[in-house]
Amino acid sequence: MTFLTTTPATADGVGDCTATKGAVVAVDFGPFGGNVARGCDTTPTTGYDLLHDAGFTTAGTQHDGPAFICRIGLGTFDSGTQYPTPDREPCVLTPQATAYWSYWTESPGQDDWTYSQYGAMDRRLKDGDVDAWVYGGTDVGGSTGQPAFRPDDVRAGGTSTPDPGGTPTGAPGDIDVAGAATWLKGRLTDGERVVDDGADTPDYLLTTEVAYALAAADGKSATVDEITAFLAAHTDDYAYAAGKDEAPDATAAARLALLAEITGGDPARFGGHDLVEDLKKNVCAAGPESGEPTPGCTAKGDFRNATWTEGQALSVLALVRAGQTPPADTVARLTQVQCKDGGITSVLIRPGEYCDGDPATTGLVALVLRKAGGRDDAVAQARTYLRKAQRDDGAFPGYTGSTTGGVAATAYAAEALRVLGDTDRADAAEGWLSRQQLDGGGFGFEEGATEAALYPTPPAVLAGADTDLTVLTTKKTDPSQPPTSQPPTTDPGTPAPGTGPDLKKGTAYLTGPDRLQGGRYYPAGTGSGRADFGLTIDGAYALAATGLNNAKLRGIVDFLDHGGKDGEGRTVNDWTGVGTEYASGGSLGKTALLAEAVGRDPRDFAGHDLIAALDKSVCAKASSAPDRSCAANGAYTYAPSVFSQALAVMAQLRAGEKTAAEQPITYLESLQHSSGAWPSLIPSTNDSDVDSTAIAAMALDLAGGDKVDQAVGKALKWIASKQLPDGGFPGAAGDSVNSAALAVQGLSLDSGKYTDEIDKALKFLASQQNADGGFNVAKEGQRGSDLRASTQAVGGATGISFGELDRSLTGTTPQPTPTPNPSGSAPEIVTPGETGGGDGGHIADGGSGGGVLASTGAQVGALAAVAALLVLAGWRTVVVARRRTDAGSGR
Repeated sequence: MTFLTTTPATADGVGDCTATKGAVVAVDFGPFGGNVARGCDTTPTTGYDLLHDAGFTTAGTQHDGPAFICRIGLGTFDSGTQYPTPDREPCVLTPQATAYWSYWTESPGQDDWTYSQYGAMDRRLKDGDVDAWVYGGTDVGGSTGQPAFRPDDVRAGGTSTPDPGGTPTGAPGDIDVAGAATWLKGRLTDGERVVDDGADTPDYLLTTEVAYALAAADGKSATVDEITAFLAAHTDDYAYAAGKDEAPDATAAARLALLAEITGGDPARFGGHDLVEDLKKNVCAAGPESGEPTPGCTAKGDFRNATWTEGQALSVLALVRAGQTPPADTVARLTQVQCKDGGITSVLIRPGEYCDGDPATTGLVALVLRKAGGRDDAVAQARTYLRKAQRDDGAFPGYTGSTTGGVAATAYAAEALRVLGDTDRADAAEGWLSRQQLDGGGFGFEEGATEAALYPTPPAVLAGADTDLTVLTTKKTDPSQPPTSQPPTTDPGTPAPGTGPDLKKGTAYLTGPDRLQGGRYYPAGTGSGRADFGLTIDGAYALAATGLNNAKLRGIVDFLDHGGKDGEGRTVNDWTGVGTEYASGGSLGKTALLAEAVGRDPRDFAGHDLIAALDKSVCAKASSAPDRSCAANGAYTYAPSVFSQALAVMAQLRAGEKTAAEQPITYLESLQHSSGAWPSLIPSTNDSDVDSTAIAAMALDLAGGDKVDQAVGKALKWIASKQLPDGGFPGAAGDSVNSAALAVQGLSLDSGKYTDEIDKALKFLASQQNADGGFNVAKEGQRGSDLRASTQAVGGATGISFGELDRSLTGTTPQPTPTPNPSGSAPEIVTPGETGGGDGGHIADGGSGGGVLASTGAQVGALAAVAALLVLAGWRTVVVARRRTDAGSGR
């Protein structure tokens, strides 16, 4: 791959930019037979202007306008033809997530691409920034579809040629967890222990491994109880072989402590020992460098007799899961065995010794460091290592230099990548593992193995069950509890004081005159008169949930219902496409659902029968390329996400169209993974997403029935398993406000069962509320209130499902329909703010600072036609990922 430098008369040559002056943009025309072309702007302003000032031409979509980059061309390539050409992509509605121009950014001094959730018009550049545009597909977290070159390759002064790259292309697949568990049970002696072939004594380590795997596969069970009792009776033999009063084998003690924690026991009272205290009091104060005898110690901070990094990591984890703070030196020790490439070596080497990482150890330690907290840099480096180590088919080699995929290595790496947000990579790894599973249910050590073995099978089971040792538990609720509780009432719709965010302040933020204008919200971009109708409805949902400003809520509803026009003369009907061949089922459903929630007639809203249009949008079969209107039988037209599917289902059900909704419900059910999670996109890309799972659960809960109740129960269990230690949930931007709020709504479907998780999530949301009442996008990244995240936080904190949302407008007065803003300008929707005790910051500067996704600021929420899919949590869906549009194109 070679670089071409743009040299049109109106563009600045790349040579005019330096590391401290100007910004550079690179466009990869490889999919169209070209090379990577780059240009620069010595006085950069926005990402959109950078493209044009660098000599490129662009075209938007008819639905979204020029802000959504649908085509890019360059005068020196193919006579300036813009790609993709109309025969490949008509650019009428938002392109599919599998084929569009994705936008990547990086700041000075960084050499890792960050997927931008800002549109190009909202990317505020500074000197030294670099942008890239790549045609293809990616997910909402930007874990796939990255540029095949590094930022340093295209920066001003860069001369290297980027190597081809990409994300794994291995087919997805599910591990037969039940089959593997059955195989493991068959390897037990007397149903309680593992005894190696030819041996007389138990293999305690493998016995603990089998216990972990069966806990992941079966939850609380008689077999797990028998194994646990056996190990408790043999704790001295396993962990205290040197004497019950001597320092334990740290790895053994940690494994037993973890088993106690996983099964609901007390690690401080296991097998006659306080395993937690014994671990804490046997931390090495120094290593051999001290010149003093240090038996069992390689360096300061080692758990005595740990020897291997695995033992160190498990010991730290055992303390964390016991509610203890591990000694700082023990956690620091894990970072000292991290190599320069981010990998982590399996041996507890001394600082400065030769370091050679492996995927299995790196995956485990990344999980433990993330659980312990405070080591984000090390976790990020480990993630980078894992992404680079993964083969195209999804597998990971067992060690450096190996070309053979290892089962244990791939399993541990998959567990870590899933938790760290690289869902597509984790799915590819699990798919590879599924193809290594042998007929009896077990796994061999490496690819192509014909004989199953005990060692690699347990980690494969954990990976297949979408869990890991940091969260694994057999904890069950009282079986007398019903599978789901009654839907939460819509009144008062406010968390108890002190348990969640201040919804009065949140409502005041949402209705502030600098945000709510004329009954609709404007996106963040400047100089645009285009209203974001999807965001407008999100705000209305939030106001309906709290009931704290029904007058403003009516203003929004009247604006939509009475044909209010934005600065470009567009109404909500232009956004939904009602009455046209491009009607979006998700947008129709989102609009109809609002009408139903406030007592308006969805069969006569904004001059149209939205329910009839929605019924008409149900697909009878999948469409054939180039027609992308229908994903499958039961999907809705131009509704490419689980969000859009779920919204439309709820709108039909609330309108009494149960028969018409049967096929859409069946299709929604078919998208659920065996783990209980739902993907983001339709057709499924096999990722697992908290936001999509929550909204799907709400839709199925409204549908009712024994079958869907089971599906909802699995979904809520999966959501709960993804909760982070601080109460938040993983989303596109990291520890996400949007995902936490949706999780609250989903878990509130069975609030009696998930009270603790809901309370933690509400406290997390409260921690992300700023002085102005708005909310940050995520815990990571820049501080400052974001309107889109705030709508979800305010509505989600009430716990009210969209299927049950009900707010009467009785007593409110009619609102005049506003006329278009003659200036065509739009108020800013992203404002500076403060977090709890932190300093405020301006979130509008999308490209500055940090490599976390959250630091790109407000979500590209501008999603257009596909807006439908962005239900109230719109920006979070995968479709968002593809929104290259200015925050202005409604979602």
